[in-house]
Amino acid sequence: MSDFDLVLRGNVVLSDKIIDEGYVAVSGGKVAVVGAGSPPSARDSHDFRGQWIIPGAIDGQVHSGSQANHEGIGMCSRAAAAGGVTVMVEMPYDEPEPVTNTRIFNEKVATVERDSHVDVALYATITVENGLHAIPGLVDAGACAFKFSTFEANPTRFPRIGDDTLYEAFKLIAPTGLLCGVHNQDQEMTRRNIARLIEAGDTGPDAFGRAHTHLIENLATARIYEIGAETGARAHAVHVSTSRGFDIANMYKRAGHKASIESCVQYFMLNEEEHVRKFGAKAKHYPPIRSKAESELLWSHLAAGHCDFISSDHVSWGLEKKGDPNVFKNTSGGPGIETLLPALWTGCDEHGISPTMVVKQLCEGPAKAFKLADKGRLAAGADADIVVLEPGRFPFDPSKSLSAVRWSSFEGREFTVRVAATFVRGSLAWDGSTIRNAAGDGRFLRPAA
Repeated sequence: MSDFDLVLRGNVVLSDKIIDEGYVAVSGGKVAVVGAGSPPSARDSHDFRGQWIIPGAIDGQVHSGSQANHEGIGMCSRAAAAGGVTVMVEMPYDEPEPVTNTRIFNEKVATVERDSHVDVALYATITVENGLHAIPGLVDAGACAFKFSTFEANPTRFPRIGDDTLYEAFKLIAPTGLLCGVHNQDQEMTRRNIARLIEAGDTGPDAFGRAHTHLIENLATARIYEIGAETGARAHAVHVSTSRGFDIANMYKRAGHKASIESCVQYFMLNEEEHVRKFGAKAKHYPPIRSKAESELLWSHLAAGHCDFISSDHVSWGLEKKGDPNVFKNTSGGPGIETLLPALWTGCDEHGISPTMVVKQLCEGPAKAFKLADKGRLAAGADADIVVLEPGRFPFDPSKSLSAVRWSSFEGREFTVRVAATFVRGSLAWDGSTIRNAAGDGRFLRPAA
């Protein structure tokens, strides 16, 4: 009789060490034992010696519903499994209506339970007018965090929340211990800069970075943390692209405030000189892709342990939304859920940073941030979300993507690993070439009390 349901053998990467020739044993969808040497018997055993075994990645910033009738949770979750992501943390800015009340929230939960191939936690947000009253109900419904913006990208779907309302929202959320994530962008300076550049006819791809200066981002970042300091809330900047942003976050952390900071893998792996020039509006993200020198400063902050976690900010815009010669008329963002894990692993390889940092940033960090108690680690009692990474040289080909689009700013980028297998709660979801589990096998995740 077998001791366990599943045993995987290989080089096991935890957040604090690597177990060469290790194994992970699974029973009842949970991790039972992590060890070294000869593995125990199991009903289903896999020998991945020479490959890496890590916890399933948690993508803390996913926008599967930004374009109605386009991608959605079901399709996005397939791409997630192919990319080694076993938990998607879904943003609330869906089209046509954002997740601002319990009715919409519960409808999205039902979609997760019907369509998803991986587990999903949900952000919520509020309306500009009279939105504060919905917060308690959204907490009870199981929101893992709240998202706000200091910039109006869309008056309905992605509105600006003024500092006074942001302050009141933070006060209401603070006792729950949930994260208050904020899109960090100064609206007045942004709009003035864009108007000036358009008037001058300066609208090429590189103009986007000059319109969205470091100061525009850093001023908003500082306001977020100051409101957090005033209210005691967990203030969180959701996509920091500047070294100064990390300096600001560290200042509040050292003072004892509940400040946390997130960045996205594109700000580490892409740069203005090479990728904006090559891909044009495809490489238009908010914040913009910065210079090579700035991205190297971000790697220094990462190595020093200053980042709480890294995400993809995935959104599968169709190319019809990326083809205008006026960069300001194109949407911001791009697909990234399949490249998050291999890209960060590759970047750490290239910068001499241990694979344990990947586990800290993509597994342990987001699990802690969103209070996902059974996720993000390979330890007895945790969910058996496991990813196997094959080492090698793998140029990324977006034409094979499982997301809603077949383009990427990582096109042709050589990664040093590929996802050879993804297990969700001990069940195979991706075998390296094919989705193996069914729609609805993913679960909605509530944050721990």
